[in-house]
Amino acid sequence: MDGRKSSDPHSVGDVVQAIEELAEQESTVTIGDVLRKFGDHSFAPVMLVFALIELTPAGGIPGVPTFLALCISLVALQMLFGRDHIWVPQWIGRRGASSDKLKKASQTLEKVARRVDSVAHSRLEAFASGTGLRIAAGVIIALCLIIPPFEVVPFASTGPMLAIDIICLAIMVRDGLAMLVAWGLAAAALIGLGYYSFASQAANGGYLPF
Repeated sequence: MDGRKSSDPHSVGDVVQAIEELAEQESTVTIGDVLRKFGDHSFAPVMLVFALIELTPAGGIPGVPTFLALCISLVALQMLFGRDHIWVPQWIGRRGASSDKLKKASQTLEKVARRVDSVAHSRLEAFASGTGLRIAAGVIIALCLIIPPFEVVPFASTGPMLAIDIICLAIMVRDGLAMLVAWGLAAAALIGLGYYSFASQAANGGYLPF
């Protein structure tokens, strides 16, 4: 950790604001900078940052959704097994984006943040704490696993990433209702991939296109 104070976000707006602050402080913002900004105990905010980036135009760049899914799944796996802080390999921690791109991304996300935060509340907390957190981590990992094959269709990975965004927000504000909605979206994404795979296999004589 460096001398900068880590923040403790409680909403999507807080996360977006923190991204903007990072972009103002650094010419290039790395994943290591993100971890230092939020603190290495902030599993949900860190995963939310990666998932939010996929919702910007950067999400349409080949390879970006898969890399973001790798980062998210690494954090989610540690949450699943009850680690008390986040660890990432140095080669991932050194990866980053220019502050200009991050500023544009945060501007795109401000409207999304306001809308999402307006409906997020603490309710049905049992689904967003305790065992619910372990289930959430497992669902996030499952969603990350289906993102690489979704990359064959432009922006198709947005659905799984949106579900991950909602799960992370639900964890942050202890919103069990949002968690249940996200699990429903996750199920829809998994069913959608299964249907697409079946249809592709039938159309290609038994061979999948990925």
